[in-house]
Amino acid sequence: MGLDIIPATTDLSSADVELMSSADRSRILRRRLKELLQDRVEYDYVLIDCPPALNLLTINAMVAAASVIVPLQSEFFALEGLSQLMLTLREVRGSANKSLRIEGIVLTMYDRRNNLSQQVEADARETLGDLVFKTVIPRNVRLSEAPSHAMPVLDYDPACAGTKAYLDLAAEVIQREG
Repeated sequence: MGLDIIPATTDLSSADVELMSSADRSRILRRRLKELLQDRVEYDYVLIDCPPALNLLTINAMVAAASVIVPLQSEFFALEGLSQLMLTLREVRGSANKSLRIEGIVLTMYDRRNNLSQQVEADARETLGDLVFKTVIPRNVRLSEAPSHAMPVLDYDPACAGTKAYLDLAAEVIQREG
């Protein structure tokens, strides 16, 4: 199995400002990915990780993507942010990427002992139905520690609950794809 990773750098911190002056600013990532991928083998998946903000970088990712997986923190205000994201997805579909679809919504930072987590899950599943993945990503200390050691959680602690949940999510995504 081959894996290529193109990590972000601190240069992206000012990308929003630099993109503002570009005439075709929302399609830059799509164009660059096409250029990059035309000389390479076909990828099964290209994952673009975005910041938790609806900025120009996120819009570029939506324009370039076939689908999105939306992480939904199991907290009250996350549901409000989700409705804004849904409106943005609708706008992107209407103007720049008609084929963009929601692959699914994954509940993150989930704590089964917390009534709020359970309520957010119930609301999300009631409102969004099958769009919500069965797999939930638990609140897990090892998931939080891994980045501070500059390691993916799969290497940092392959046996922790968070790692298992992400592997289960990957299997669920692949299963949905058929």
